Amino acid sequence: MLFAAGDAGGSPWRSDKATNRMTSMNRGSERRVPQRTWLRRTLRCSQVEAVASSTMTATGDNFFNAFAIYLQASIVQMGWLTAFPQFFGAVFQLLSVWLGAYIPRRLLIAIFAVIQALVVAAMGVLALFHPEWGMLALIVLAIFYHASMNVIQPQWRAWMGSIVPRRRRGVFFASRTRLTMATALVVFLAGGAMLSLSEASGKAWLGFLLLFGAAAIGRFISAWLLWEMHDPDPHVPAAQSRQFAETMRHTLQSLKDRTFRNYSLFVAGMQGMVAISAPFFAVYMLSELQFSYLQYSLCSISSIATQFVTLKFWGRMSDRVGNRLVMVITSCILPTLPLWWLISPNFYYLLWVQAISGFAWSGFSLSTANYLYDIRPHRTNFAGYAAVQSAIGATLVFAGALFGGYLAAAAPYIRDQLPFKLGSAIFVVFICSALLRSLVALWFIPRAVEPRVRHHPHLLKIVYRVARFNSISGMVLDWLTVTSRKDEEAKK
Repeated sequence: MLFAAGDAGGSPWRSDKATNRMTSMNRGSERRVPQRTWLRRTLRCSQVEAVASSTMTATGDNFFNAFAIYLQASIVQMGWLTAFPQFFGAVFQLLSVWLGAYIPRRLLIAIFAVIQALVVAAMGVLALFHPEWGMLALIVLAIFYHASMNVIQPQWRAWMGSIVPRRRRGVFFASRTRLTMATALVVFLAGGAMLSLSEASGKAWLGFLLLFGAAAIGRFISAWLLWEMHDPDPHVPAAQSRQFAETMRHTLQSLKDRTFRNYSLFVAGMQGMVAISAPFFAVYMLSELQFSYLQYSLCSISSIATQFVTLKFWGRMSDRVGNRLVMVITSCILPTLPLWWLISPNFYYLLWVQAISGFAWSGFSLSTANYLYDIRPHRTNFAGYAAVQSAIGATLVFAGALFGGYLAAAAPYIRDQLPFKLGSAIFVVFICSALLRSLVALWFIPRAVEPRVRHHPHLLKIVYRVARFNSISGMVLDWLTVTSRKDEEAKK
């Protein structure tokens, strides 16, 4: 659980009464003037930080595959690039809370933000020198990239959940998401145009160097802004650390619950089946269709912009007909998405296909997040519950991406054995992913139940925000679990 600003204990190396009185006075002072001093400045820094960090996240989630193709990655290595970073990232997300019990979270976040900036800068160095072992280095760097992101995410979530005023949370995160989206669109367009121009002049390395250089500078600025922000609760209380461990044990036991188990296997299974084909859409567009980097970026924008535009529509649909029905509808659309790519290689047609993809992923992401909140036990911390579900999903993404890489390597032989012709060997991977997505959906639909929708309290217990987004595998909704001290005392 997260606590309101000013709940952290005093300095552990000072136990005398005078120090305790001084600490209490400082806390009272912070409560009296939060809007005039550190709170206003911190929230303003956070909005600017959203723009700075988006230059990196927009690059990392959507240009890594293109960079791997530039480094002449093998088809199996494309699968590795998705599998290993996602798996290790999930592991580090679980480790983040443990680290936060020993390191002040502002310091922890700033350190890993700097590490992430250095990782992205190192990718620019790879573009400059283009060594023979560049692809293996990229995979290692991608692992550190995702590990850093997943260490930061839970700590940042707790930080913002404790200081953003309750009445401003919706407005604050909506504004932050708009800034993130606007910055991402600029990065997509500018990055795609820059890469296309550099490739046309025979200097593709320069385009990637500038792209990753800009992303690294943005993350360095982001780290500085994070350090400038104020954290009234720098240390996680020991009781909170124990509570997290107890929550994790309770959540693991909850896998015995049929509804949660079916849901977890369904979401993780769908993510795993998507991972089979996800890395190879970039291969198809850039290597086989010979799209320019600008065309590749526009295809990404088509999906991502549709996800943002239709998010409110799916939110209203979930309120009217329930999350289960939205999950069923979108899970029936998702298996068809890879098959649309088999029909035509026309650029404008694929823009339309990507828009359909964004429409489906928007509803799927929102409904599955809401469904998880509705089915969790009331006394379970939503953060721990979602972390376990994410870990299961990461495991199947790891397996699916590895399988997809080896399947893509064998795809030319498989295509030759088929009684019908396929325009590309990669279509074998697309068809396999579509069939397995269908099996996951068919397995889950009869088992899906409509949970009793919770009556939300006057103060929201959960706030969603768009954390990351991808043109192929949809947006990632981050969440904040929010409670006040009165809530905690009531439970006791």
